[in-house]
Amino acid sequence: MATFRELLATKNLKLGTYIGEFATPGIGRMMKAAGCEFAFVDMEHSGFGFETTKALIRHLHDIGIASLVRPPSKANHHIGRTCDIGAQGIIPPMLGSGDEAAALAAQIKYPPVGTRGAAFGIAHDDYRQQSVADAIASANDKTVGVALIETAEGARNAAVIAATDGIDCLWVGHFDLSNSLGIPGQFDNETFLSATGNVMQAGFANGKNMGRLVGSPDEAADQFARGCDFICYSGDVWLYSAALGQGLAATRDRIGDGVAGG
Repeated sequence: MATFRELLATKNLKLGTYIGEFATPGIGRMMKAAGCEFAFVDMEHSGFGFETTKALIRHLHDIGIASLVRPPSKANHHIGRTCDIGAQGIIPPMLGSGDEAAALAAQIKYPPVGTRGAAFGIAHDDYRQQSVADAIASANDKTVGVALIETAEGARNAAVIAATDGIDCLWVGHFDLSNSLGIPGQFDNETFLSATGNVMQAGFANGKNMGRLVGSPDEAADQFARGCDFICYSGDVWLYSAALGQGLAATRDRIGDGVAGG
């Protein structure tokens, strides 16, 4: 399996999808069969608790899907528990400053690199019994900090965020960013394009990978051309709703208003 850390090794296209509704044992196998390489698991907006997320990412890892998990908040105890349940990439919401980026980098790493609380032989290290030194080295190498830039403050501070040691990837949260800029959903607005351009430039200047959620193949191609190598294609609830709606509408159109058997 490729971990999220391993996916960072190139700027080639990496495809995944968002999970915020269906935390089922089979979701990882469906994603793998479809060609996904990573999952963006959302605890902020889904209502998933830590026990549910822990089971979900175990299913994902067992089938070879790398995990990127958004904790409920950027509070230290939320980030620490997200690490402990085994998330490979940690992407807290609303990261807005260099200080917050440095805090994230410290929270996900064990001393002497960071400040993470010690817990070994549990989910995050696959329940392996090993020396403390080996456990620390493995966890520090595997656990990745991703800066979710989704506020005007974050876009302004993108350069210092991207330059922070321990931040390995920048991710544009486009809906919240447009809201923060006062132009909700106006993704072609020059203010939005300038803000996202600043984020992209900061990533390029610091050699960081870039990611974004997209809603269509055309949008994916556009964002890849702009420099996003992690493409999160839609999400479980939206894909299901769209496919079901299209199928039912097409069925009604074909059958019409007739009586069955008539």
